[in-house]
Amino acid sequence: MDNKEHVVYMLRCNDQTLYTGYTNDLAKRLEMHTAGKGAKYTRGRGPFQVVYVKKFQTKETAMQKEYEIKQLSRKEKLQLIREMLKEVVQHANSKELS
Repeated sequence: MDNKEHVVYMLRCNDQTLYTGYTNDLAKRLEMHTAGKGAKYTRGRGPFQVVYVKKFQTKETAMQKEYEIKQLSRKEKLQLIREMLKEVVQHANSKELS
């Protein structure tokens, strides 16, 4: 059984572009991006802001989601980010009320 965390994430780069990636260790991957050792696309585009994070049970499902996101237009990616943020706020509010 695979116990690793499988994460799809989006970064907003300093030039306001969006980068989508997959990792099984988000903290380490973000360190690599910051150090200029991550994806070629992100080199020289820092600092970064994590704007989307979604965890998956398997690497395969995470990789499928990464591919799906990469096929979206910028407008669609921004909508996905807004939807995730809305869910986070709703979840936080429901915890406050209980």
